[in-house]
Order: sequence, then structure tokens, then C-alpha cells
Amino acid sequence: MTNPRIFAMPFSQIYPLYINKVERKGATKADVDEVIMWLTGYSQVQLQQRLASQASLKTFFEEAPDFNANAQLITGVICGVRVEEIENPLLQKIRYLDKLVDEVAKGKAMVKILRK
Repeated sequence: MTNPRIFAMPFSQIYPLYINKVERKGATKADVDEVIMWLTGYSQVQLQQRLASQASLKTFFEEAPDFNANAQLITGVICGVRVEEIENPLLQKIRYLDKLVDEVAKGKAMVKILRK
């Protein structure tokens, strides 16, 4: 279940879509940044550098400083597929982030989104 096209997409192209999605529902850019930093281990400065560098999704996730061990607690359906059943590790990481952004947009409490 590989999809090289999505892996090659610049993260900086997808990031504004996440922001638009949550802002339409009353959440903020800061909320999106928080879930990205929690999931990947990037700092705010590192995240901004990644956005400026036009890093692909593949590079963004492969070079994440400290991918959160609690990511395995993220469950549910995204794009009609259960995230916990995705076999490709890179695609699963991408879908984990999609799921977190969906939860932010739905107004779920941040403490629950971050699996604390």
C-alpha cells in the first residue's frame, strides 16, 4: 500500500490545508502546531524551518527528531481506513497526523488528542 506521490508532496503544501480545516471549525494554527510537535518531536523553530525548506512528507517524517511513542494509541478511521491497520509505516505516520488534525477540528480536548 505505497503511494509515492503523497510521499513526495511538500509538507509546506499540506500544512495550510490543515490550518484552514481547523480554523473553519474554530480552532487555531497554534493547535495544529501543538499536535505536529507532539507527534514528531519538532520544536516550533524546527517546524518553521521544515516549512521553509519545502521538505517532502517522506523527509518530514523520516527526519522527525522524536516521533512520539504514544502515536500507537491513535486509533480510528481516516480516508475510510483504520489508522492502526495501515501496514506502510510512513503512510501510517501521515495518517496519524491527519487523524490528530481531524480531532482538533472536531473540538476534542487537547489532553485527549495528545493521549495524556
